[in-house]
Amino acid sequence: MVLTVDLGQSGTRIRLNDLSINSRRGKLAGELPLPALHAVFDSIQRLSADVVSLSCTGFGGLVSDPAPFALLCREYFGAKEVAVIDDGLAGFIGALHGRDGVVLSIGGGVVSVGGRYGKFAHRDGLGSTFGDEGSGFWLGKLGITKALAVRQGREGDTRLLKAFQSQVSAYDALESKNGADAATLAITSAQTLLDAADEGIVTAIKIRDEGAYLLAQTVIATWLGTNGSSDEAPEIAIQGGPSANASYVRAIQRFITVSLPNTRFVGTSGDNLDGAAWIAENMLEDAPPLLRWAR
Repeated sequence: MVLTVDLGQSGTRIRLNDLSINSRRGKLAGELPLPALHAVFDSIQRLSADVVSLSCTGFGGLVSDPAPFALLCREYFGAKEVAVIDDGLAGFIGALHGRDGVVLSIGGGVVSVGGRYGKFAHRDGLGSTFGDEGSGFWLGKLGITKALAVRQGREGDTRLLKAFQSQVSAYDALESKNGADAATLAITSAQTLLDAADEGIVTAIKIRDEGAYLLAQTVIATWLGTNGSSDEAPEIAIQGGPSANASYVRAIQRFITVSLPNTRFVGTSGDNLDGAAWIAENMLEDAPPLLRWAR
């Protein structure tokens, strides 16, 4: 019996057979995956599983020592085996089921993982301070930043300020303008930015298109990192919350095809939970630095 967990920045999903649990508690800004999981597990009902497969944001492509995760899962679930997985690898496996290509996962953060003949490459996943370009955090932060600049008279796009009025009010109400609540506000404001771009608001369009360009460069670098070439035809899937916006996806795809003209854009066959389950059943050995087992 395998219990799968997908720890993200905007929440956590847990699956055990037919039972699904969605927690609003994810990995907070600046928090490490282990304490985040501890907080999540402490808030849910008691479950039991021999094998736990953990897809976690926050590793940046370098999964740490799995032993503490095994102890945590033994304490909460009685687990005997634990797979600790970078969420990018879980997303890649879930989306393409091991086929060659690249999976770009956009949520509060960004991670891109590619595979080609058993060689994996990981790009971004660097966190919101120094990376995650084009992510939900990145989009929402820039949207609020520009709206605040309009309010101060440093920018002139009054339509953007109007679109972001509720987000600006939420910013004003923050006790700490640099804390976890501020990061959450940025992430949840991504949809407002993308909606504003669809409405033709100039500043929002510029932010969206810059984000799309940056994400395309991340995908291209991922494929080349697998030793793939620009002449090949990799399958590329784009998933995650902001990818529900068709205009954003089309812009990303347009920039990708400039460098990878033979790309085949495909839908995803599954998500991080599906990938974590597949890994637990089919990838029974370590695949460092993206997957480590503790038994």
